[in-house]
Parts: sequence; structure tokens; C-alpha cells
Amino acid sequence: MRNARRIALLLGGFLAAVIACASPAVAQTGSIEFVARVRPSSGLAEPARGLPFVLLRKSFADIRKEADNSEPKPDLDAFIDKLELSKELKAWMKKNRTVKLSGVDFAHTLKPKDIMNIPEFYSAYLERNVGDRSINFPQPKFRERDITHDPQKYEKQKQEYRDAVEKFLLTNPQSADGMEIELMSLDPNQKWERLEGERVPAIRRRALDWSETRYLAGHAETDLGGRGVFREIAPGNYWLSTLEVEAVAGDARLRWDTPVTVLAGQITRIELSNFNAVEPPRGPR
Repeated sequence: MRNARRIALLLGGFLAAVIACASPAVAQTGSIEFVARVRPSSGLAEPARGLPFVLLRKSFADIRKEADNSEPKPDLDAFIDKLELSKELKAWMKKNRTVKLSGVDFAHTLKPKDIMNIPEFYSAYLERNVGDRSINFPQPKFRERDITHDPQKYEKQKQEYRDAVEKFLLTNPQSADGMEIELMSLDPNQKWERLEGERVPAIRRRALDWSETRYLAGHAETDLGGRGVFREIAPGNYWLSTLEVEAVAGDARLRWDTPVTVLAGQITRIELSNFNAVEPPRGPR
């Protein structure tokens, strides 16, 4: 009889200890209750029904950046070295870290000394201006036949012409406008962009994979009212994300990657709307 009582007391003490240890663990978790609504440009907000959400330990935007940094980038210098261009233009590309020969950035980067010293730019500048009768652009006096008949005269007049062109360029900087039209056939930027674009699918796959594995804290799906819940979540900072899934209502297409904080023993409530949605990334994915 005494043994039975002793065993009962021991079991009671053991169960009490288990409950005492388990209770704090339950109290340490919190939950998230959210509602997602989409408002088209004309009309009332509609609940985002049946929309899958994930709870992330890192924002999806930062996960994409991490995936981007982890994927090897093509070597710009190696790409430039393979181009059939002058060594001066290759050096300019490497210095400015670009192969684009058009657009506003190109125009801002281009300096008069570049136009005068880089053969392709100099030729494009001449092509752009020599035939324009509305400006008093310098005319060459040297003749190609003098290369053999009188090489000294040829070199002298050629240098005089370059000096006159440079003076005109410095006095009339707007005369360089539109040079990119003459450089279109040389511009390797599209080829470089295609090379860079080959990384995009791998980055996308990696970002989605990491979102569903190393940074995942939970899954939820909204009901007919656009409501969803995450339960028994450890306290901390999280992000409510739809990843690449969009909530659609009329002309509105929304994604969310919204920060949320979970506190121990508390319910965090948050409303997702057009105001805290994120812009979908543009271009190929």
C-alpha cells in the first residue's frame, strides 16, 4: 500500500513538472490575424479570397537580393575584351563600367576629350555634323592623295582640322547631341543585357526555394472574407508575403511583403491593402 502511494506521488510530481515546463513554452508563442483587401482604381475594396501567404523570417525583397548576390555575375571586362572595337573605346567602357552607347547616361558620361580621342566617337561626331549646312562646321583641307605625295602636308592639315573640330566642339557642346544614332551598329548593350538576363531565372528559383525553406515560418490561406491566421509563432520580426502571387481585383494587381512583429502571448492584427502593398518587379523574371 505504501509502495502504491509512493508511486502515485512520484507520478504526480513528474506530471506537475512536465506541465510546469510546458506552460511557459506555450505562453512564449503569439499569433497573427490578418485581412487582405484589394481596391481597384474605380470601385470598392474586395477581399483577397483564397490567396496563399507565407510568413518569412526575412523580407522577400531581401531574399531576392541575397539570391542575386549568390549567383555569379558575367565578367564585364572579359565581355569587353572580346568586342571588335578600338582599344581606346574598350578602355573607356572599362573605366565607366558600361557598354551602353546610347541614352541619357551615355550623354552625361561623354566628355569632349572622349569624342576627340576615341576613334569610334570621333567618327560618329563627324558623321553627325559634317553634312549639316545649317552650322559653320569646319571643312577638311587635307586630301587622301597627299598621304603618298606629300605626307608632311597631309599630317599637318589633318592635325589642323582636328584642332578646328575640337574648338568647334568646345564652343558648341550641343553639336554632340544625337551621336548615338551613328553608334547604333556598334552598341553591344543588348548583347550584354541578354547575357545578364540569363541569370534571372536562376535567381528567381533560388529566392522562391529559400522562401519555402530556410526563411519559412508558416503557411496560411485567406478565407472568403480575405482573412488568414498564423498560430503558435515564436516572438520576433516577420514578413507577411505573397511571394510572386498577385491579388487581382479589376485593374489592381497587388503583392505584399509587409513587416509584422509577434509578441509573446499576444495576437498581432494587421490589415493588408493597396497602401502597404509592394510594386511587382518590372521586366523579365
